[in-house]
Amino acid sequence: MGDTSIDHSVDMLIVGAGPAGLFGAYYAGFRGMSVALMDSLPEPGGQVTAMYPEKVIYDIAGFPAVRGRDLVNALVEQVAPFNPAYLLGHQAAEITHEPDAILVTSAQGLRVRAKVIVITGGLGTFTPRPLPTGTEHLGRGLVYFVPRLDDYRDLDIVVVGGGDSAFDWALALEPLAKSVTVVHRRDKFRAHQHTVDRVLASSCEVLTFTEVAAISGDERIEKVELVHSKSGERQVRPAQAVVAALGFTADLGPLTRWGLNIDKRHIVVDTTMFTGVERIFAAGDITEYPGKVRLIATGFGEVATAVNNAAPVVDPSAKVFPGHSSDDGTPAA
Repeated sequence: MGDTSIDHSVDMLIVGAGPAGLFGAYYAGFRGMSVALMDSLPEPGGQVTAMYPEKVIYDIAGFPAVRGRDLVNALVEQVAPFNPAYLLGHQAAEITHEPDAILVTSAQGLRVRAKVIVITGGLGTFTPRPLPTGTEHLGRGLVYFVPRLDDYRDLDIVVVGGGDSAFDWALALEPLAKSVTVVHRRDKFRAHQHTVDRVLASSCEVLTFTEVAAISGDERIEKVELVHSKSGERQVRPAQAVVAALGFTADLGPLTRWGLNIDKRHIVVDTTMFTGVERIFAAGDITEYPGKVRLIATGFGEVATAVNNAAPVVDPSAKVFPGHSSDDGTPAA
């Protein structure tokens, strides 16, 4: 284990830092395992953070209603005492089986040795759909996520898109921004109608049949040129931030080369969440088995099953049943 080329050495690597992955990291910590979370996205929360952070979720046990962002924050807080390593912005790419571990190399070159892997990658690797123009401003005012709302206080913001994430970001930014303009190339929105109505009733300006023609600025974005697709009319308006909420493409990417049994972009597992590949389990939306129901609530149960069944693989003296967390404050054997 003294290989200096290894960046991290842990008992469990969880691939995917969405709700299931975060709860799995808690459970791994509860079982006394060291754990790392790897995700290609720059923030924890997976699809919830990427697609609908301000959306209220109603089907999480114990929460009559919980905002997506608040659920993710609570999951991060829950696992915090176990100090997981967050390896964000890294796509799990290649694996090498060793006698007592798996060596995982990310597409960005990070090397992680783990005794067991739990894949909780949701729909696979999320890749933001880029704007047709202005991508050279990425990181200089152009973003796909808004991780810290307060960074956008008193700015003129252009949000591009017509889906849930675009309207969620607009609603979240409107109270603190100088101005918010939503730009969409059509006059029909994929976002939930209630959210659309709230944006239309707010101070946000919504421009339909409109696209971003150009973005300009030196160090950071200063102006955005918009074009009306029907009339061809152009307008330039001040903007210090552009949120490109055009959605994400998702695919299993390198996971297809791991020897897993894949059925229509899902990983087939048994009742223990084992994939059939040594030391690799899976849980959450990415899994497939008879009667599968894709809910966040289901993912929580599946990842607890996966972690507990992985425990004896990490430590042969460990039992599958974890004991009850209410018994005392110490991790179960």
